[in-house]
Amino acid sequence: MTDREDFYEKVYQVTEQIPSGRVTTYGAIAAVIGVTSGARMVGYALNNSIKSGRNIPAHRVVNRLGQLTGRAYFPDDTMRERLRQEGVEFIEEYRVDIDNHFWDPADFYDQGKQPGH
Repeated sequence: MTDREDFYEKVYQVTEQIPSGRVTTYGAIAAVIGVTSGARMVGYALNNSIKSGRNIPAHRVVNRLGQLTGRAYFPDDTMRERLRQEGVEFIEEYRVDIDNHFWDPADFYDQGKQPGH
């Protein structure tokens, strides 16, 4: 497995843990897998998962402001619609109420344990 494939797999493992009705950020995922300043790389991994047809809840990942920056990679308006169906509230048309719906992957993983280990 290449370093990139390993990184992508860790991103997918974290993303698969995001509960319905909650969202997390690209940066929070990068931080929990130990890649500071890796938010953009998390976006690349999630885009790859959508293209490959891997069934992970990538629609639950937003930017640090709660904006649906990944919506361009979903057909039509499915990212927003999926989040609404899960009960996620919006404060603007494409911005979730991140204060009320944020899920921190660091709280999920044990101290010192990294996804993929």
